[in-house]
Amino acid sequence: MPHNVVPAVVNVDLEGPRISRHVYGHFAEHLGRCIYGGFYVGPDSDIPNEGGIRLDVVEALRALDIPNLRWPGGCFADEYHWKDGIGPKEDRAVMVNTHWGGVEENNHFGTHEFMALCELLGAEPYISGNVGSGTVREMSEWVEYLTREGDSPMVRLRKANGREEPWKVEYWGLGNETWGCGGNMSAEQYALEARKYATYCRSYGENKLYKIAAGAADFDYGWTETLMKQLGHLGCQRVNNSMYHAVSVHYYTMAGTWADKGSATEFTEEEYYTTMAKAARVDELLTGHANVMDCYDPGKEVGLVLDEWGTWWTVEPGTNPGFLYQQNTMRDALVAGVHFDVFHRHADRLVMANIAQTVNVLQAMVLTDPDSGALVLTPTYHVFEMNKGHQDAASLRVDTPAGLPSREVEGRELSTVSVSASRKDGRLLVSLSNLDAEGAADVELDLRGGTVGEVTSRILTAGALQAHNTPETPDAVAPRAHEGVTATDKGLRVHLPAHSFVTVEGRIA
Repeated sequence: MPHNVVPAVVNVDLEGPRISRHVYGHFAEHLGRCIYGGFYVGPDSDIPNEGGIRLDVVEALRALDIPNLRWPGGCFADEYHWKDGIGPKEDRAVMVNTHWGGVEENNHFGTHEFMALCELLGAEPYISGNVGSGTVREMSEWVEYLTREGDSPMVRLRKANGREEPWKVEYWGLGNETWGCGGNMSAEQYALEARKYATYCRSYGENKLYKIAAGAADFDYGWTETLMKQLGHLGCQRVNNSMYHAVSVHYYTMAGTWADKGSATEFTEEEYYTTMAKAARVDELLTGHANVMDCYDPGKEVGLVLDEWGTWWTVEPGTNPGFLYQQNTMRDALVAGVHFDVFHRHADRLVMANIAQTVNVLQAMVLTDPDSGALVLTPTYHVFEMNKGHQDAASLRVDTPAGLPSREVEGRELSTVSVSASRKDGRLLVSLSNLDAEGAADVELDLRGGTVGEVTSRILTAGALQAHNTPETPDAVAPRAHEGVTATDKGLRVHLPAHSFVTVEGRIA
């Protein structure tokens, strides 16, 4: 098939907004085998662990420079009572996880274990508090337990459980999906609850809380507007983000519907393009919510947080439907690549994003085999690793004067080439995705304002879009050196095979 040739201009000396490392965040819910059998195997397991935390999972995630981890949910957060998960394990209350399979939760993985996990990962904790079935006092005391120095009832309780010094916990979610599993509230009802919870979640000492209000599902811009109205009055006063500092939104990608999402590994080319078109709509989503926020907060003091995103497929055959275990193919990797390019373009407003989820659930980084204990890195994992150089880098605008190649999918135009770029510490990183299932493309990078040398490139692709990694074939989809980059008079020419993700890095002179 003929190649598409895409001219792209990058001004490497004109830095845009900084790409927060936190848009490469993660999410771990008490759901299926994400926590138990994923992150946590218990101290008596034959699998190497530290305090029950699985060390090969930690090692894999540390290689991603994982910036933050959201916990304990998700829907689980709004039925989780944190005091059930502290103290001696044999004394911890057992509960039923009503959202995810109706299984018993023994609370052996609780606050102390989560904080130990974050310390092992080198990640910042992001805790979602219980607004749905909890109380203001409960969340307030959790903040005190974790972060207060000196003496107080919760400090004494923490010390009695073996932790003398407080932890640093900056990020707090004021509930989760309060329009649904987090309480079935209206936007107006939740906005008042958020004000109240935010008031009593206090900063202690040098630990300054960053409070995130539970935001909309998908394109519900009215929910975002209601939350923004609570922070100020349009044209009358400066926004007051002392109550909450950010609002969230959730967006999932699937080929089908919520009732019939489609298979993770058995899909047609048509279903592939439908998936990519839906993934690309995250740009429309973030633009829409950001536009609403701009009306009330033109100075962009309030952050936008996409704290659940990713693909959602029908569970693998033979697995518990409530455990949301799915395989992860080259298609999922390209979904991630498209999302990150969009995130980079929204660096002025988007302060955090969390893929759902990190281990064994939905679009996971890591899959663990329950029988052999083997660990598999997914294609999505490799996109995170190849892209980690964008974390805290300055975004660079990418202009495509001739436009991008596209195809019509369900009445919408899908650009089949996606590009983003950043610079940090004197180095340029360009990420490129070719979404065309069968045709290659070449991107002519016109690098203005500097020259780039010491160029290296890697590629992630496979013989089929359905290719995925298993314990038997762990490297069916894995990055390798890419020889398809050549120097030109203006910069670089990058060859993109069909359905491929490529990164190009070089030193700026």
